[in-house]
Amino acid sequence: MTTDRNGALLVVGDVVTDVVARHRGPLAAGTDTAAAIRMLPGGAGANVACWAAHAGCADVRLLGRVGADAAAWHKRELLAAGVRPRLVVDPGAATGTVICLVDTAAAAERTFLTDSGASLRLEPADWSDALLDGVARLHLSGYLLFTEPSRALARTALAAARARGVPVSLDPASAGFLVRLGVDRFLAFAEGLDVLLPSRDEACLLTGLPDPADATAKLSRLVPLVVAKAGADGALVARSGAAPARIPATPALPRDTTGAGDAFTGAFLAALLAGAAPEEAAARGCRAGAEAVRRVGARPPHPGSDG
Repeated sequence: MTTDRNGALLVVGDVVTDVVARHRGPLAAGTDTAAAIRMLPGGAGANVACWAAHAGCADVRLLGRVGADAAAWHKRELLAAGVRPRLVVDPGAATGTVICLVDTAAAAERTFLTDSGASLRLEPADWSDALLDGVARLHLSGYLLFTEPSRALARTALAAARARGVPVSLDPASAGFLVRLGVDRFLAFAEGLDVLLPSRDEACLLTGLPDPADATAKLSRLVPLVVAKAGADGALVARSGAAPARIPATPALPRDTTGAGDAFTGAFLAALLAGAAPEEAAARGCRAGAEAVRRVGARPPHPGSDG
């Protein structure tokens, strides 16, 4: 498959509202824990689209589903980030909400409480093959696979892209949800992909192998290009079963790790569209991930903002 460097990136995935609560140390059960709380736009699919635009992709499009409660706000935020949104307004569900509990100790580790709301109610009726007009790459958020309506939409989008020769990438999104979906069901879907972007934990879960390098290589026998994100240890890039290349991380002092993987994916895809080799694209992804963890929230700063 070939791609047009002037073509667009189409992302299909979740758009949610993040409630980020940054606290220090363990939560105090049964009483109060002091925290700094902000409401921010999020969603893995939407985050990837915003980071791709931030990384220089001139034409980034997003298909997502939101509730009427926050549709206008999310549309404004996406447009301000340089993304062209097509947001389906769900008549029966509110916009998805994720509570992000971020421990402000050294690792800035986060825990999610997720109400997917409208975001995973995307369905085949929301799709049109015309969405692929001018598109050079399609990216699917792995969260789409975790409900039947959005899983059917993902299958429809994948089939349409393959019919047009458009490469398709996917980020598995959540090890916890992968367990619920089932590894075999996920891998059956993955056979149609061109690029898979798991975390190292997801790669190990999907293969049953304890070593991330071995797991990444094994996955690349199913999907031609696999890039495993390893946080502070950088990334692994494997092609067609070969031993993976190790890409070093960009050092960063983390404030909030929410969205770091989405930042990597967005910058990686933007670099591929610009003609970069996968290893160079992964290096750019690592730089974007480092930028992301220095910020609170999952999105890059808007163009022209102070960050």
